[in-house]
Amino acid sequence: MPLFKKGTSGNLSKKSYDKTDKEVEPANTENGANPAVAAPPRPPKNTANKSNPSASEQQTAAKAPEISKDNKKDGHQQQAKIPPKLPDKAEGATNGKTPPKFIFYCQLAHGSPTCEIQGFTNVKELYAKISESFKIDINKILFCTLNSYKVDMEKLLGGQIALDDFIFAHIKGEPTEVKVLKSEPALGLTITDNGAGLAFIKRIKENSITEKDKRIEVGDHIESINGEKVVASRHYDVARKLRDIPVDSDIVFGLVKPLKAFEGINFGKSSQKNPPEIDNSKLGTGRATLRLRSTGPATVEEELPIWEINAAKKVDDLLESFIGIRDAELADTLVELSKNKTNPSEFTAAVETNFGEFEFPDDFVFDIWGMIDDAKNGRL
Repeated sequence: MPLFKKGTSGNLSKKSYDKTDKEVEPANTENGANPAVAAPPRPPKNTANKSNPSASEQQTAAKAPEISKDNKKDGHQQQAKIPPKLPDKAEGATNGKTPPKFIFYCQLAHGSPTCEIQGFTNVKELYAKISESFKIDINKILFCTLNSYKVDMEKLLGGQIALDDFIFAHIKGEPTEVKVLKSEPALGLTITDNGAGLAFIKRIKENSITEKDKRIEVGDHIESINGEKVVASRHYDVARKLRDIPVDSDIVFGLVKPLKAFEGINFGKSSQKNPPEIDNSKLGTGRATLRLRSTGPATVEEELPIWEINAAKKVDDLLESFIGIRDAELADTLVELSKNKTNPSEFTAAVETNFGEFEFPDDFVFDIWGMIDDAKNGRL
């Protein structure tokens, strides 16, 4: 699943970098190691090097620029200092060239200073960068929203992120248990996951069993079902477990709610206990996006054609109706998979090869093909 991003995975190894460092060390002085052996006098230049063997090292070190830290508590962007050579841990070196690094601003949704996040190529790496910047356990990150600190599933970070999006990370609050009687086959829940092993509720159907129980809310992380842990399970596995529970049985949900603003603490010297209001007209308006992939490097892409956007939304709707999940990355991938296929049979074979674990029936795959074809030909 998701998640999406900048740079490539071809990192410069530390071994090759150390070698470069060694090449600037002083020349070998073994010719002057034995004073008893007569030798022609050295030229003045070499004599100077002998008297100060660390001179070239010191000169090289003096030219190395300092790299400023990413964490800015005041939230103001500063001019990046670009070193003349790639540091050991630099990401994205390809064919000896360094791709541009994109910087995203990030806050914790319940309130925090602003940090700069960069150097990630998928959702798991993004969470690792957030964890490092805010000094929190990575396993406490539930999901991220874009340009809004609210638990708004329409703003949920999926497989793509605009280059000027502002990221808000939602972290775990207190755990709770809720018992619900499954009085009918459908619970009315739409499940998604955060791309790092945590499934949560993305939508609750109106007038459904769970909608009537006000203790269950959108954004709640499902940690266990009837005492069985479902952490590290994909969203479709969690949805399948809920479907397989017999009607007229009790379901005990182990839930973890996102930490809300009023539950937050005062971070360091920040004068703001609550997140600032964000002017959405100034955020998330860039046409270029960073596409995050589960495998392989993130890529920067221009805005997708309208038919692809519409097709992905419709495919996501079909996924929700069929297996009770929403997965924007999966929907995007299915649309991408259809591009070089000329008929539904080819598409069905490709889906079976790439997504066999979903066990999609042929009729459902044909529906996906038809929806994509309608979007491509302007019938949506």
